[in-house]
Amino acid sequence: MNHSTKTMTNKAYTPFRSTLLGLLILPFFLSCEKEIPTDLTQSTIIPKPVSVAATGSSFKINETTGIYVQSNSEEVNQAASFLGEFLTKSTGINLEVKQATEGAPEGSIVFEIVNDPELGDEGYILDISKKQLKITANKPVGLFWGVQTIRQLLPPEIESGEKQTLPLIIPTGTIKDYPEYGHRGTMLDVGRHFFGVDAVKRYIDFLVALKMNVMHLHLTEDQGWRIEIKSWPNLTAHGGSTEVGGGEGGFFTQEQYTEIVNYAAARHVLIIPEIDMPGHTNAALASYAELNCDGKATELYTGTEVGFSSLCVDKKITYEFINDVIGELAALTPGPYIHIGGDETHSTEKEDFIKFINQVKSIVESHGKIMLGWDETAQADLGANSVVQLWASPEFARMAVDKNAKIIMSPATKTYLDMQYDSTTHLGLHWAAYIEVDSSYIWSPETLIPGIGRENIIGIESPLWTETITNMDELEYMVFPRILSHAEIGWTAANLRSWDEFKLRLAQYGVRMEVMGIDFYRSKQVPWVTESNEQ
Repeated sequence: MNHSTKTMTNKAYTPFRSTLLGLLILPFFLSCEKEIPTDLTQSTIIPKPVSVAATGSSFKINETTGIYVQSNSEEVNQAASFLGEFLTKSTGINLEVKQATEGAPEGSIVFEIVNDPELGDEGYILDISKKQLKITANKPVGLFWGVQTIRQLLPPEIESGEKQTLPLIIPTGTIKDYPEYGHRGTMLDVGRHFFGVDAVKRYIDFLVALKMNVMHLHLTEDQGWRIEIKSWPNLTAHGGSTEVGGGEGGFFTQEQYTEIVNYAAARHVLIIPEIDMPGHTNAALASYAELNCDGKATELYTGTEVGFSSLCVDKKITYEFINDVIGELAALTPGPYIHIGGDETHSTEKEDFIKFINQVKSIVESHGKIMLGWDETAQADLGANSVVQLWASPEFARMAVDKNAKIIMSPATKTYLDMQYDSTTHLGLHWAAYIEVDSSYIWSPETLIPGIGRENIIGIESPLWTETITNMDELEYMVFPRILSHAEIGWTAANLRSWDEFKLRLAQYGVRMEVMGIDFYRSKQVPWVTESNEQ
């Protein structure tokens, strides 16, 4: 009897105790649902932003997230669509871009154009709260760079393109960011070994993720002519038929070149084409006998020596040829620059070289473009509308500054991506230096050469010459991770940079590179985090 009563008594009280316990626990669970503590300042962002402030909560991307734009601008819509397509691929959610006519609902991502003089053309602000993620910028390109930062605030696995578990968590706070230099790029030599459209697009995608905005294509070399010129068709038919080591070579049709230009432009990347001259021209000399002083075509060349070739600088036909080439290329290139090379002209007398560059400068300008050349071109009659790319000679760089030209910093001892990491590197060369990852980071453009300051420099560029680089895996191995150093130097002010701090962010970024399928060099100077040991 007593036992039966006790059992009934316990049953009678159980619902009340459960309800009471639930009422006590419910706020805790609701709180957990709303509050996921995070620290925005601990996020791995490369290049490092100007400022990051954390508020300790989180914004969630889930099935109800929307993307809204407060502008009818096509470029604003493109920036928003880039993020929408990226997230749709990674989440399975159809994130369409909508107009925020009466404000955006809670949980939305908002793109807005503002007027903030501190941000300049490419800067942005990310305001992240529990209720909204807002990207503001003066121009659409700033919004686009803000999108790249959002990518890095999400888990590395987001880069795989495979569906991720929702919700995706982004730490709350404010990021204010803008670049130190306007020109932040790389150069790819497709002359010695040819890289096709897909490879160039893949490289552009890597640059975009790091807020780099220039792709300089070295289109002609002794070993190959890589851009179709319709008025001189044998340049590619014959001159594009081989490469270093005697491979099959290749070239871009004008339609393919336009495809690259448009692909880059949609991602705010400027294409700068280079036609190297008067040296590095054996492919042209082999294609057309009349470009040689003796009227005899040379043999195709598949070696790696430099400095032996030259257009005949005294012939009228040479300048007719250059005018045709520059004219066709200028018509295909919406950007302001045509690069005319001008380096390592060992077989051309100095006076002839100077006359040649002066005449070519006039040709480039006649087609509405600005001449850009390697540092040797500083010996010519430059002006405020010329740009010189430093690679070897501080004296030439200072000469260019004295003539009011601007400088792109590409010192071979710091930025040449074909230089070996150390004596054990199986690819590349080391005539300029061995460049380990710390060496690629620990320098500043504005202090590298006495007499050349911040006001003289438009930016930084990292060349990859391809004497030994034959495919994309080899390219990636030599480019990464040093390109991340250069991306940060171009974007982040010197007083915000520290190797000891950067190498820790780089270590974390290694996981993202793994997910992106980048075959990078695992320097022993960096305490790499991998997918298997990530905390």
